Amino acid sequence: MTRTLFIDARLIDPEAGTDAPGWLLIDKGVIAGRGAEGAPQADTVVDCGGHCLAPGIVDIGVKVCEPGERHKESYRSAGLAAAAGGVTTMATRPDTLPAIDSPEVLEFVARRANEAAPVNVLVMAALTKGRQGREMTEIGFLMDAGAVAFTDCDHVVTDTKVLSRALSYARSLGALVIGHPQDPGLSAGAAATSGKFASLRGLPAVSPMAERMGLDRDIALLEMTGARYHADQITTARALPALQRAKRNGLDITAGTSIHHLTLNELDVSDYRTFFKVKPPLRAEEDRQAVIEALREGLIDTISSMHTPQDEESKRLPFEEAASGAVALETLLPAALRLYHAEALDLPTLFRAMALNPARRLGLASGRLAVGAPADLVLFDPHKPFVLDRFALKSKSKNTPFDGARLQGRVLATYVAGTVVHEAE
Repeated sequence: MTRTLFIDARLIDPEAGTDAPGWLLIDKGVIAGRGAEGAPQADTVVDCGGHCLAPGIVDIGVKVCEPGERHKESYRSAGLAAAAGGVTTMATRPDTLPAIDSPEVLEFVARRANEAAPVNVLVMAALTKGRQGREMTEIGFLMDAGAVAFTDCDHVVTDTKVLSRALSYARSLGALVIGHPQDPGLSAGAAATSGKFASLRGLPAVSPMAERMGLDRDIALLEMTGARYHADQITTARALPALQRAKRNGLDITAGTSIHHLTLNELDVSDYRTFFKVKPPLRAEEDRQAVIEALREGLIDTISSMHTPQDEESKRLPFEEAASGAVALETLLPAALRLYHAEALDLPTLFRAMALNPARRLGLASGRLAVGAPADLVLFDPHKPFVLDRFALKSKSKNTPFDGARLQGRVLATYVAGTVVHEAE
């Protein structure tokens, strides 16, 4: 392993909150030094040309469709898409066919991921067997097999006793539970957020209060059990006061949001374009602005892609019947840079939410530019404009709402443990 020196870089440090020129040295897969002047000698020198060098993105909540639906996304295709998008670590969801709810399935998936993907892959396991909300999984055995968190994804556990037992057991083992704040009764069958727009379009809708109610219930159970908890997507202004109170009361709670809820709103589905159908549905512009403000203040901790591949057959349907979800591994960074170009968030704040905070929540050493941290890095030009062509994406599925969109920001190279896993052509 050679020593590699990055010179003339714009170092984005989410830990220190700085965006400044400098050099970075990596040796044996870790960051060995950094500074502003007096760069040391190295075997390989990479001239960054004044472009941004930041910690690689840590993406919590990526769906890879192995086992069961490999035609939608494999670990190979997802890994290539992640590398092309500057994502160096994926924490993958257990909502596969079958669900990842036993040590045997988890070990199979982890082995496949490590063989096929050029980036780091961490596997999350189901909280209940079959994600059916009736009986909790063997959390201890799954942790021994390598599970980094436990979640039933969008299958909300409706039996409060089952959830409280699972949270208590997770608390005793120090396991992280990821919840989907939503009242499942209110949100069943919904395709849009309730309001004037949904009424005019004749779409079945759900009130933003469903998210608040789901979060309130989960917070009450956290008070009772003391478990470690992460809300996967907070997308409405109504849910923010409850989150703020929970943090102020000292509960071990963090929250994330998706890149689609940060950069799109309910009006984007005006032509019934099913590529804009995600779960939870896109919200009002006031909600989008409130979530951006919560990110700026640190109330919401993480941004994730919520990468959900769907094939053409499941999307080419009437809006109400179409499958929810969008691919976003490759579009996460350029879409997030929309917030930077709009002067809503600066780059250190963005990478705090995309790299540092998710790494901390999962107990990883990555997400930083500190000496001794893993050399998982992304080099990108934040200003390079392009028009997105969905057929150029490396994901097997092409269901992106950004097809044909004008975006700014291109990944030039991605490094995992100091090794190049993607270089722009």
